[in-house]
Amino acid sequence: MSVEWWEIAGAAVLLAWAVVMWGAVAVLAYAQRHEVRPWMFPAAVAVIGLGIAGQIGHLQEHVAQAAYWVFHPNAQPWMTPLGTGLANGFGRVDPSKPSLGMEILHLTGNFVFLAGLAGVMVITRWAGRTQARRWGRMGVWMQGIHGLEHLALMVSVALGAKQAIGLSTWFGLLDPGPGLWTYRIWWHAIANLIGSVIFAIALYHLWRERAVVRAAYQRPRSVPDPETTARPLVGSSASSGPALPSS
Repeated sequence: MSVEWWEIAGAAVLLAWAVVMWGAVAVLAYAQRHEVRPWMFPAAVAVIGLGIAGQIGHLQEHVAQAAYWVFHPNAQPWMTPLGTGLANGFGRVDPSKPSLGMEILHLTGNFVFLAGLAGVMVITRWAGRTQARRWGRMGVWMQGIHGLEHLALMVSVALGAKQAIGLSTWFGLLDPGPGLWTYRIWWHAIANLIGSVIFAIALYHLWRERAVVRAAYQRPRSVPDPETTARPLVGSSASSGPALPSS
């Protein structure tokens, strides 16, 4: 099967997108162990923004796929032209495995989403026990499990399995056909919808608590260990104002 240049270029861009986001998360997480600097705040905001943009594209792919199923419940899973093109680009890794490109595409998309949620955790590290951090942690756990599912699906196909092995394929026991396609389509659509709602709630609280979060980055300083520094819950009656780490 021939692959257009833009399909390969698009796959490369998406992969670079994920790598850059996780590189930024790693740098910020490591740097915050020793000090707080003003540049960390906009850097974390940029990571979150890239995660939002990536998940909008990722979620619409699953919504479109589920909508297509509603009108064609017995047809093979459908992907948008953009999704198909990106899967074709990733598929050049091993053309002998037709579904590998699609598995790599979804794994990459989920890692972009997970990096956005990790950005919420990074930006709220020194803002006390905010609601944004609580929802961000919930999202990281859920999306982390979802990411492991996609990793299992991709690795199993890469290793030569005729059927991707994971929770969404009943560990490869379901035979190809409408039953498997229906189960997998709705498994991933619902998982992404729930994850997106959690992300949206985390962002809502992050916007409400932005003054507290931003204040933690106003001036450079060394920092104590946040796990051993007790802070009251933002907005609780036990505190009349935001609790920030001491200088």
